[in-house]
Amino acid sequence: MRLYPVEAGNFKLDGGAMFGVVPKSLWNRTNPADSNNMIDIAARCLLIEEGDRLTLIDTGMGDKQSDKFFSYYYQWGDDSIDKSLKKHGFHRDDITDVFMTHLHFDHCGGSIKWNKDRTGYEPAFKNARFWSNKDHWEWATNPNAREKASFLKENILPMQESGQLEFIERTAQNSFQKDSELGFGVLFVDGHTDKQMIPHIDYKGKKLVFMADLLPTVGHIPLPYVMGYDTRPLLTLPEKKKFLETAADENFYLFMEHDAHNEVITLKHTEKGVRLDEIYTFDEIFN
Repeated sequence: MRLYPVEAGNFKLDGGAMFGVVPKSLWNRTNPADSNNMIDIAARCLLIEEGDRLTLIDTGMGDKQSDKFFSYYYQWGDDSIDKSLKKHGFHRDDITDVFMTHLHFDHCGGSIKWNKDRTGYEPAFKNARFWSNKDHWEWATNPNAREKASFLKENILPMQESGQLEFIERTAQNSFQKDSELGFGVLFVDGHTDKQMIPHIDYKGKKLVFMADLLPTVGHIPLPYVMGYDTRPLLTLPEKKKFLETAADENFYLFMEHDAHNEVITLKHTEKGVRLDEIYTFDEIFN
C-alpha cells in the first residue's frame, strides 16, 4: 500500500460560520480571518494505492459551478486534482474507487463534471465506483431546508444514473468498523450531517485517520469549537470527545482535509482536555 495527499484546491469560508458560538477573539488566534472575516480552508484529499486498486477519498468542489457560485468561496492557489494526480504519476482515469465521506459540495463536487457539449453531467472518474452509504444518500437526495444548499443534485444524482454508485453497509455502532471491500475502516458520525464516514487506515505501522468534517482544522480541537454548519451540534460534542480521547490514547495520526496550513497532527491529554501535540507534513511521517 502507498498513500498520497491530493490537493483539490483551496478556498475561504466565513470564520464565524466555521466556529459557531465561539467568539472571534478566540478562534482568530488559530485561524486568522481576512478583512471579509474569511479564513483559509483546504480541500485535501487522499489517494490509496493498493494492488490494482486506486481509491480517492473525497474530491473537493470541482470546477463545473458558475462564476457566481465560486465567488462566494474566494478560491486561492493553483492546486487541482489533475495536477496533484499527475505529480504522483496518475491520471483520473486510473481511479478505481471514489470514497465520499459525505455529499456536501466541497467534498464531492469534483466527482462529477460537465459532459463534452455541456448539456448535462457525467462522472469525472469514468472507471471508478462511487462509494456512499444508503442512509446518507437518502439524507442528501431528500435534504432538509438547512442543508439543501450544500447538497447539489448535479453533484450527486449522476453517480446513480451512471450505474457507478455503491453503498457501504454499516455494521458497527459508535465505533470503527473494518470494511473488507475497500480495505480500510470507517467510523460513522452524525453530528455534522447524517452518517458522515471517517476513514481510518493502517499504514506503515501507524493509524492514519482522514478527519473530513469531524475535525475541520487544528483550531477546532477544543470541544466547544463546533462549526455552525453542523446539523446536530449537541451530538457532535460527544462524538468528538470520544474520538479525540481515543486518538490521544492510541496516538492516531490525523489527516486534516480542511486545514490549509497543517497536513497531519497528533493529540495529547492535558489538564484542559485533549490538545494538539505535534504537527507534521505528510512526507515527514510517511515517506
